[in-house]
This record gives sequence, structure tokens and C-alpha cells, in this order.
Amino acid sequence: MNCYFVISSLNQSEQKRKIKPDGLKIQNRVYQLIFKTDDTVQTILIRLIVGLIFLTEGIQKFLFPDLLGTGRFLSIGFSNPAFWAYFTGTFEIICGTFIIIGFITRPAAIPLIIIMITAFISTKVPILIDKGFWSWAHEYRTDFAMSLLFIYLLVFGAGRWSLDREIARTKKSSK
Repeated sequence: MNCYFVISSLNQSEQKRKIKPDGLKIQNRVYQLIFKTDDTVQTILIRLIVGLIFLTEGIQKFLFPDLLGTGRFLSIGFSNPAFWAYFTGTFEIICGTFIIIGFITRPAAIPLIIIMITAFISTKVPILIDKGFWSWAHEYRTDFAMSLLFIYLLVFGAGRWSLDREIARTKKSSK
């Protein structure tokens, strides 16, 4: 919504001038950061890869708590491992689902990137220190690929077949 203010000039008659308040500029910029996306069809494949991996990993934290949930977090050395396992699993399920359907894809990617960074520091750095580069490279290969896919989603957005694109298109047509 645009606001119109009357601006007076000493040497000119009064005129109407279209002014966009700063709040609306910020709101539009945030909206663009969240929902604007490229128009590629192929991005659905990246969303499916990233989203399904995290969705299934999150579910497994609840299905197999001794192996992949609380037990895993305990073996890594987390204090209060049950909390962190279920907290992480919940974010993986919710954000993985959002990425699959292409809804708030960029914001949904951020918690998953934080989870990956935490996993890297807590599980992959010790491998690098204890077993060397080649063991680390082998263990990190999937995380590396996922990191690149996240960068793609952060830069280009959810793509053509996404709720983000529909929301952005609806907003654009309502102007």
C-alpha cells in the first residue's frame, strides 16, 4: 500500500508526490529475501534431496533413539542428550518438510545448516584430528555435498514448483 503525502514548496504550487515509507521498503525487502526465487524446474530435485534426507533423519531420531537419537548424542558427548536429540529431530522434520514443499525455503535452510555445522564440529573434526585427511574426506563427503546444495537453495531459492514462487507471484499480482 502506498501512502500519499502533500509536499509544499515555497516557489511552487502544492503537488502530490508518491512517497514509500521506510517501513514498507524494509518489509518488501524482507519479503523478497524470503520468497523470491528463480524460475528453474530443476531446483525441485535439490529440494527433494535435501528435504528428504533431513526429514528421514529427523524421523529416525524418534524411531531409533538408542542408535540415532539420545544414544548418539550421548556418545558424542552432549549434555542433556535427550533434549538435543528430540530438539534436533523436530527441526529436521519441520524444516525438511518445508524445503520439500518449497515453503519459506531460505529460512528453513538456516536451522539445518546450523545442525550440519554442529555435526561437523562434533563428529568430523575429531576424525580429521585422530585419523587424518583421507578418513575425514571419506566421512565428510555427504556433508560437503549437502553444504553445496544448501548454498544453492540460499542463493537461488525454491524454484518454479514451490509455494515460495506461488506466494511471490500472488504478492506481485496484488500490487
